[in-house]
Formats: sequence, C-alpha cells, structure tokens
Amino acid sequence: MSGKQDREKRKEERLREETQVNAKDRRTRLLQFGAGAVFLVLAVVLVLIVVSSSSSGGGDASNLKEVSQVDSLVSGVPQTNMVLGDSKAPVELIEFGDLQCPVCKAYSEEILPKVIEGQVDQGQAKIEFRNFTIIGVQSPPAGAAALAAGAQGRGWNYLELFYRNQGKENSGYADDEFLTAVAKGSGVKDIAKWNEERNSAKLTGEVKKTTAEAVKLGFTGTPSFAIKGPSTNGMELLGTPATAGEIEEAIEQAS
Repeated sequence: MSGKQDREKRKEERLREETQVNAKDRRTRLLQFGAGAVFLVLAVVLVLIVVSSSSSGGGDASNLKEVSQVDSLVSGVPQTNMVLGDSKAPVELIEFGDLQCPVCKAYSEEILPKVIEGQVDQGQAKIEFRNFTIIGVQSPPAGAAALAAGAQGRGWNYLELFYRNQGKENSGYADDEFLTAVAKGSGVKDIAKWNEERNSAKLTGEVKKTTAEAVKLGFTGTPSFAIKGPSTNGMELLGTPATAGEIEEAIEQAS
C-alpha cells in the first residue's frame, strides 16, 4: 500500500470515529435534555398547584372548607399521635413539614391522598408527620397544635384541615382563633385539654426536636421525606419526591 493510500485510509477511519463520537454526544445531549424537560414539567406543575392554592384564599377561622372531604380521606384509618395507618405496617414513611408551607399544602391535596387511599389503607405503610418549622413565627405554635390534636387521635384530621384552609404565607392568619377553629373542625373533643397541651413544654419541645432532626438529616425545605422498612438500611432519605408514584415505588422497595 502506498503512503498516499495509507494516509487516506487513516483519514477515513478518523472520520468514522469522529462520526460515532458525535452521534454518541448527540444522544447524550438528547437524553440530558429529555430528563431536564421532564423535571421542568414536574416543577411547573407543582408551581401551578402552589400558585392556585395560594390564590384561592384561606385563613378564615369562621369559614372552614372541606371538613367532610378531610373526614372522608382519613376515616377508618388508624391514628396514633401523628402516625396515620396500622401501627404494624412494615414500612414507615416520614414527612417533615411546616403547616404554613404552601408546597406541603399542595402535597396534602394532590400527592399524599393516593398513597393514603392505597398503600396506607391496605396496611402496607404508615405515615408519620414530624414538624420542620421553617416558615415563620406562627409555624411552631401551629405544629404544637397539631401534636395536641394527635394526642386525641385527630392529628391527621388537623393537618389536612389546616392545609385545606391555609392562608397566605406569614400573613398572620394562623392565630389562636384559627388554630382553635381547625381543632374543632377536625373533631378534637376536649378543647380545654388541647389548649393546655399545645402550650405545654412537652409539645413545644417536640416541635423544636423534630425541626433540629430535619436539619441534622440535611433537609433544607418542606416537605421532605424519609422512609424505613424491612429492606432499608435504617432511615433512608427520599428528599421531595415529585409524584405519588415515586413515593409508592419507594414504599414497594422498602417492603
């Protein structure tokens, strides 16, 4: 083979290699773009849910909405303090949330109901709510109020009803009148006891404790989730799953 033919052959081989590399790069970029597009769509949907929720009003102690819907969602599901579901369920899903958080409200309305009506109702999982109070000064008292409702077996009724009547973030709506209205609407029977316990050092201390726990775990926003089950290595962090399907899959994998 002449030197000219040899050079041309090497040139053809380089061109083939470059074409293969460029094609691979294009595929990689397309995959990255596709993944980014999916994430962007999910983010936009969540933002729209939050904006819609925030613009719908709320925070009116004299006009609580969706009391019957909340009762229907959690009716018949066992509750122990802030745990919703069968205490013997093999998987525990843990939510760190702030009652003033509009994204938490969106999750309570759009994502968690499917999990509650499915794997929680079926006894495969239970959900525990832990306070991670990062929004404002009314968040800790609201969190303690939920814990006090939980002591009377109405903790998740309180959470869900609060979220469905949530006012504008840090607008001052979550005062004693509003917290009491939510307690009554959620079926707390002994309001005097609820009042005493929500202001107790025990429950206000519990709110601080779980908030510190969330920070220690590395969470920076609400809601944030963790999971424990037979197939997990202790508590495993989920962050903020974008869909109910992601949570359901995590429960399946933890079983």
